[in-house]
Formats: sequence, structure tokens, C-alpha cells
Amino acid sequence: MRVDLRRAINAVSDVVQNRPRPLREFDQIHMKSGDMVLQSEMVADWADGKRLAFIGDGDAISVCVAYMKRRGVLNFGPSKITVFDFDERTVQAVKRFADKERIENLDAELYNCFDAFPSVTKYDCFYTNPPWGQYNDGESVNLFVERGIEAVGYDGDGMVVIADDDELAWPKHVLARVQAFSRERGFYVSKMQRKLHTYHLDDAPDLCSCNLYVSALAENKANVVPSQPATPQRLANFYGRSKELRVKYVREKKVLNYGMAHEDEYSLELLKGTP
Repeated sequence: MRVDLRRAINAVSDVVQNRPRPLREFDQIHMKSGDMVLQSEMVADWADGKRLAFIGDGDAISVCVAYMKRRGVLNFGPSKITVFDFDERTVQAVKRFADKERIENLDAELYNCFDAFPSVTKYDCFYTNPPWGQYNDGESVNLFVERGIEAVGYDGDGMVVIADDDELAWPKHVLARVQAFSRERGFYVSKMQRKLHTYHLDDAPDLCSCNLYVSALAENKANVVPSQPATPQRLANFYGRSKELRVKYVREKKVLNYGMAHEDEYSLELLKGTP
């Protein structure tokens, strides 16, 4: 379909206004809004009519996809979307938005990828934009990909958002490791869209990411193994240099209206003579 760009941008703006602020210590870095519009359309088209699991979603692409379909900006999209995230702020923001906008096929669960993946209804495809693994040779990416593969029961498709830069060495090493890791689990790289997204990243404003698509081989059902917790060795430098995965969940302290400034953020200086 032909997408009304103004309506698409406004829909993404609604979502951005209602998502939690990123926590840089956990490598939460938000994609820029224009790229979110394009990414949401691509994800909706790729997962049209399918059950889609998000393994983490600080960007709120899940909400954009569901909301754009609900508002008629898109006439295609997944039949079911579930977000699995360790940040309770993200989980509750998804739930509140879905309730407010009456999006019945959008939900979220509190989950840390360190744990075995929960026994849930099988999904058809997964999406993840994980910590990019600069200081752990892509192991953080691999753990998120592993949970996505488990979500689809080793029989489906995945979209992995990962760093992509011709001038830096580490993104190439990480891409190679993720591709090898996926192949070991019976998934092959079916497509790659390079340098699609930019981020609000102060120390590397020009660093881009790509969409890496992986798909299960036809005989892959024989590779299914029970999900297991991650070993401690996989957690080193998980969120960056010397930033191990030590936090089980980020808990929401209070319910905020993310579209408005909270009273903790400002004070008022009254006009002289004002009671």
C-alpha cells in the first residue's frame, strides 16, 4: 500500500512520547524517529499475518507496528505481538499503550534473557535489537538471538538489528560471529539490509545498524534443544567494557506519563506578588 508519511510520522511520535527514557548503562540507545518509521513499515510487512516475538524492545518498534496497523496507517502487520523485556518500565509502557489504544494483539512480559526462555505459545518470527557486543565479540547479540530462535521453536524467521560500519573492525567481527552462531543452530542468513538506522548516540553519532535476516533450514526441527539459563561466562562485558549482566530486572518505581514532564524534573518560580 502507499503509506501516508505524515500519518506514519505522527503515529511514531505518539509512541515516542510514551516510551521510557533509555538507560545508557544497559546499552539502551534509541533509534531516530525517521528511521523508526521506515523500520516499522518493514517489520510490519515482513511479519504480516504472523505471530511476532520481540526479544527486548527499548525502541518501541513493537508498539509502532501495532499502533500503525490499529490506526489504519498500514493495512498489514503481525497477527500477534509479544515483547519480552527485563525493563519493567518498557513492559508496563507497552501494556498501558495497548490498553489505552485498544490494541488487543499487543502484549508484554517481564523477562531477562539470562533465564531460560519461558514455555509460551510458539511464535512464527522474532525481532531483536540487542546490546551490540563490541567488547564481548558479539556474545550479547548471540544470547538474544538464541532466545529468539527458542521463541520460534527453531522453525521460523528472525530479524536482528546489529551494528554496521565499514570503517570499524568490531562490527564486522560481531556480524561474522552472529552469522556463524545462527548457522550452528540451523539458521542461515536470508537477507541483509545495510546501514539503515541511526541513533541518539553521543560518542558515535555516525554509527549505523543493519537488518540481518535469518531463516530456519527445512530440516531444522531436529536441532531443537530445551532452553537453558545462560552460563556466567557469557555475561562478561555484556553491556560494554566491564559492564557485566548483574541486574535481574529494571523495576518501575512509579507510573509516569511519559508524554509530560514529571514534577521531579522542574520547579516553579512565581511572579512577584503572586500568592
